[in-house]
Order: sequence, then C-alpha cells, then structure tokens
Amino acid sequence: MANLKQQALDYHEFPKPGKLSVESSKPCATAADLSLAYTPGVAEPVREIHKDPANAYKYTNKGNLVAVITDGTAVLGLGNVGALAGKPVMEGKAVLFKLFAGIDVFDIEIKAPSIEAFIETVVNIAPTFGGINLEDIAAPHCFRIEKELKERLDIPVFHDDQHGTAVIVCAALLNALELQGKTLSNAKIVFLGAGAAGCACARLLKIMGATDITMVDRTGVVHTGRADIAVLPQDLARDTTARSLADVMPNSDVFIGVSAANALPPELVKTMASKPVIFALANPDPEILPSVAHAQRDDIIMATGRSDFPNQVNNALCFPYLFRGALDARAKQITEAMQIAAAKALAELAREPVPQVVLDAYNLKELKFGKEYFIPKPFDPRLLERVAPAVAKAALE
Repeated sequence: MANLKQQALDYHEFPKPGKLSVESSKPCATAADLSLAYTPGVAEPVREIHKDPANAYKYTNKGNLVAVITDGTAVLGLGNVGALAGKPVMEGKAVLFKLFAGIDVFDIEIKAPSIEAFIETVVNIAPTFGGINLEDIAAPHCFRIEKELKERLDIPVFHDDQHGTAVIVCAALLNALELQGKTLSNAKIVFLGAGAAGCACARLLKIMGATDITMVDRTGVVHTGRADIAVLPQDLARDTTARSLADVMPNSDVFIGVSAANALPPELVKTMASKPVIFALANPDPEILPSVAHAQRDDIIMATGRSDFPNQVNNALCFPYLFRGALDARAKQITEAMQIAAAKALAELAREPVPQVVLDAYNLKELKFGKEYFIPKPFDPRLLERVAPAVAKAALE
C-alpha cells in the first residue's frame, strides 16, 4: 500500500501536475489564423449565436463539452473532504469521458455557502456546456440539487453516483438472474444502504419490473411506521413487520450492498434462497468478500465494486456512453428510458463473444458469459458503438 501511495502521488505530480490540459482544436500558426481565431473573425460566430442560440452547437464546442461538478461532500469513500480535495477525482472523471467517448470536460469544484448558492452557481455557468455531470455530492441534498437543476436547465443533468450506478446494477442483475434461472419480476431483493445510490438503483429496478424490494439502512428496515419516515425514501418504504437485515435476508434471491465494509454477516448468506445473487458494492472493502461468501455456499453469483474481483460494477461502463448518446441526440435531459436503454445494451453486450482486443487488454486467454463474467469490461471498444446509439435512439423516441 505504501508503494501504491507513492506511485499515485507521482502519477498526479509528474511530469506536470494534474491529469488535464486544454489544447486548441484549430490551427493558429499564422497572422491569418489569428484573425480567424480571435478578432476580427471571431465576431462572425458571435453574431450568429446572438441571432440563434442553437448556433452555439455549430460554432463552439458546447455540444461536446460536459461539466463535471462537485461540492466535495461525498468523495469516493473519503467523505466530506471539501471541494478542492475533490479535484483529483473530477479530473479523473474527465479523463474517462475523453478516453472512452471523446467528450471534453471542464472539472468544476464549487465551494458554496448553501445548497441554494451551489444551485445558482451551476445555473449561471450552464450556458457553457452541453451537459452537467454531478459527482460526489452527499445525500440528501444531492436529490434536491439534481431535481432543481433538471427543472431549470435545458441540457442533460445527471448525478452519476445515483443513476450511473443504477444503470450498471440493473444491467448486471438482469444477466446474473438469467444465469441463476430467475427473473426480475419474481426476485426477492434486499438493499443494504438507502442513500443516493441505493435509492436510485431500487427505483430503476422497479421501473424495469422488480416487484419485491426491501430497503435497509443503519437503523433497520425502511418501513412505513418509522418515526423518521419523513426523511426517508417514502416511495421505497414497505408496510412490514420486519425490522432488521436478519429479518429480511431469509429466502431472499438478491442482496445489493451499497453501504460499508463487512456489513453482511456470513451467516445471513446461508439463509438466502437457492442460487442467490450478491452484489457487495462498498469500496474499497465490500460488504462481504467473495472468498467469505463462497465459503458459505457454492451456488452464489457475485459482483463487487473492485477491479481485482470478477464482475466489477464500474460506472465507467455507463456515464461516457450515456452522455455521448445524449449529446449526439442533443437531448434536453437524460430520461429513465435512456437509462434503461443503456442498461439493456450493456446486458446484451456481455452475452456476446468477447473480441481478442479485450482479452489482450486484460491479459486473458478466454472470457465468456457466465458466473465470472456477466458485465462488460471497461476497455471493451464495442461499448461506444452499442450503448451510445441505444441511448441516442431512446432520446429521439
């Protein structure tokens, strides 16, 4: 770990600080070039955009520019580290946007005195961008921020910690259930963690056909009789006498953890239905290690949030292509239909033969649809050609 720490610090410091730079997309080597790039030539696109704001997509990079914005209140697993300390993560997000989908990004870290000030700041800078990716913003104020921005802006606003996670979880679960001979409509699903990611996952699964979902948080089961129901996701609260994780795990088909390390006791795994699915997504340490879960029984399918275990639930499988499709369709928002289209495209891709370029990228001899592979790999070049068009099609429809 000490070696990894120094490697990471050196990576970010040398040969020059940070992971981003701005480069010109047009030549500017002569006096003639300069007269076109700046005065007097630049006045012409200014006039055209003034006449019709839609011309900004024609004469500027607005249509391929996304803002990755944070307040630093929920950075990775590090918590509220502040806006400035969140900048390396936002730069990293920008790298993935560019690498996987050719999308340019400005990372923006906002230190605002209030939620209202944060919202107003984003609204005021929004004309620059073709889309807004909200990142690492803590619940519950992330819900209000996203809702108000979606209502006030005419470009896509997407909180990746919520909906990006939801898209990947839904895609992975469709395939995991198929491998286990089960269906989404009949599966008994238990969530441990009722924050931004957990609620978004549960809601998208419900839209896609799930009928039996129970949410559990630090206090216990999210039920309609709780004294703190006013601050809970009321649409996901159940009228039930169950009060604890131990009450709801017996005979469950699916466990989805978006909570904390080692939060799933091994003995509860034994109580699940036959051929269960376990998604232990806490990072860097999952709710239960695959080795521990498999030691309890041999009929489990698992996914985690880590790259060193099979079936990583990685948001990089979603947000670059979701935004690529939205930008290409010039969508004004990212709808549930677009998210579902992305999830289904991801699920379908994992069932196809894996090309050699993917095997080479991961130094593998073989990879095929099954218990060890039911989510596509992030370096699969087919993601751009499959997911983005599916999203764009859903947007246009």
